[in-house]
Amino acid sequence: MRIATYLYEGRRHCGIVEGAAVRALPDGTSPLDASGVRPVGPAVPLADVRLLPPLEPPTIRDFVTFEEHVEGVRRSIDKSAGVPEAWYDAPTFYFTNPYAAIGPYDDVPVPPGSQVLDFELEVAAIIGRAGRDLTPEQARDHIVGYTIFNDWSARDLQSAEMKVGLGPCKGKDTATTLGPCLVTADELEPYRDSDGFLRLALTAEVNGEVVGKDLLSNMSWTFEEMVAYASRGTWVRPGDVLGSGTCGNGGCLAELWGVRGKQDPVPLKPGDTVTLTVEGIGSVSNTVVAGPDPLKVPVARKRTRERP
Repeated sequence: MRIATYLYEGRRHCGIVEGAAVRALPDGTSPLDASGVRPVGPAVPLADVRLLPPLEPPTIRDFVTFEEHVEGVRRSIDKSAGVPEAWYDAPTFYFTNPYAAIGPYDDVPVPPGSQVLDFELEVAAIIGRAGRDLTPEQARDHIVGYTIFNDWSARDLQSAEMKVGLGPCKGKDTATTLGPCLVTADELEPYRDSDGFLRLALTAEVNGEVVGKDLLSNMSWTFEEMVAYASRGTWVRPGDVLGSGTCGNGGCLAELWGVRGKQDPVPLKPGDTVTLTVEGIGSVSNTVVAGPDPLKVPVARKRTRERP
């Protein structure tokens, strides 16, 4: 089942995608509880609606599970070679901004103060049932479905702020594309390989030119293992989004910059359109537009230290 959240004739709906059309579910239906609910509305062409993010996530965890991405981006961001040994120990993640979620065809403003904008091709698992301290085997029953995830990244801001030892923060705070719909987990089971990975083809294009291709099964941890780790000592709850991290072989521009030793392709600019396609899920396509100028915040004040 493919579940969409959309605007039609000024109203917000949750509906079931059927080919090139969508049919509304009863008012108040959550995308997380749509399975088994019968549509009540007529079929409306998708071309006549505005697709929103499939859900409003309470939290977004973004993992980093592709070794090739780690290696390329480290070389691009801080000139480091290889992959940190600690990366192999666990599927690490950071929390990103749930308020920055945008729809599959919305425009993306350049983050204030950035000159080096990048995309990141990812797939996200969506939690449908609460749990904590889950095993990977238990975690499978807690994943309701999947969607495409584009973690837009201001590489210049990211590089500067992470020197402090925290972050990323404003480097990834302006937009995260989710969409075009939530594909329920059962639909993707035919793609699961013998090791438990979803073997989905991934493609990234900028202005119609392919810049990256990979397989989701090149992840170093399964989504079930990621959910299990996320639930360790805490709760995962319905609507939580867990991003796979960026795929390799051109899943973002920064990886290519690290491999090639120069910014080729050049950073994204207003007017550029990024289209990401994931087998079994669909495509999202966002156009970059100019963003606001940054409002000035003073640098740190060096204080004369006093003690009470």
